[in-house]
Amino acid sequence: MKQQKTIFWITTTLIFLFEGVMPALTSQTEMAKKGITDLGYPLYFGTALAVFKVIGALSLILPMIPKRIKEWAYAGFAFDFIFAGISIIAIHGICIEAMFPLITFIVLALSYVSYHKIEALKSNS
Repeated sequence: MKQQKTIFWITTTLIFLFEGVMPALTSQTEMAKKGITDLGYPLYFGTALAVFKVIGALSLILPMIPKRIKEWAYAGFAFDFIFAGISIIAIHGICIEAMFPLITFIVLALSYVSYHKIEALKSNS
């Protein structure tokens, strides 16, 4: 159980920092706006995405959030990472920038699996 908790907290904290804190602090910078428009999305999409990322990141890290909400947050981040990778590849081709969503998806998957292992161990106790 301790190993699963360690994996969960490390991976979930990374998701929280990358998908909650960073968008909250940087979503309105010129660089972020340029990134959104370069991929062909309107500026309001970047703002909405940042809001949902912050809400999702908080949902994953706060223990009092219901399991069903956490499931939605995991699903939302999975879609975000998959479509981010697709968008980058569609515009720029296969490049190093397209690897970041894939790597973050793997971190998310580790968080998800460890979350469910912890929940299973709790219910067996």
